Amino acid sequence: MTQQTNITKFSADDIFDHIDELSALMHACVADGASIGYILPFSLQDSEVFWRQKVLPGVQESTVILLIALYDGQIAGAVQLDYGTPPNQPHRAEVRKLVVHPDFRRKGIARALMAELELRAKQLNRSLLTLDTRTGDKAEPLYASMGYETVGAIPNFCLDVEGNQLDPTTIMFKAI
Repeated sequence: MTQQTNITKFSADDIFDHIDELSALMHACVADGASIGYILPFSLQDSEVFWRQKVLPGVQESTVILLIALYDGQIAGAVQLDYGTPPNQPHRAEVRKLVVHPDFRRKGIARALMAELELRAKQLNRSLLTLDTRTGDKAEPLYASMGYETVGAIPNFCLDVEGNQLDPTTIMFKAI
């Protein structure tokens, strides 16, 4: 049997309906070392707060598109397109929080999420995407392979997931 990945846009209601699965996704990614703004210990409750307080308002205000990867019907990954930009930047959007559950990696899910994100950005007449990623992170080569160019790196940008050291971040962009 062939496994299948489907990418879908989640509404505010979808976030409420799938809050446990979304929380498990974020929790697993942080526990596996993902540099997405959190340090250990990071509980399922912390993860739920992230979805309710950081993502849900943008989805409700139509300034964020939340894309979810379903792999054989299970939530396997997510990415956000933040297009709530200032009036002088109507052509730009930001890629935020690309995550793939550790159990579903190396299946093309991150690439599929990013391809759909770029399509959605074009539909919104956005011609420039920006993002930042921890320098040397697993996603950095993916972004480069998809045409994202490196602007530079900012040293000592964020704590690592254990809170032990300061890591740099790499700023990237893509004209679409």
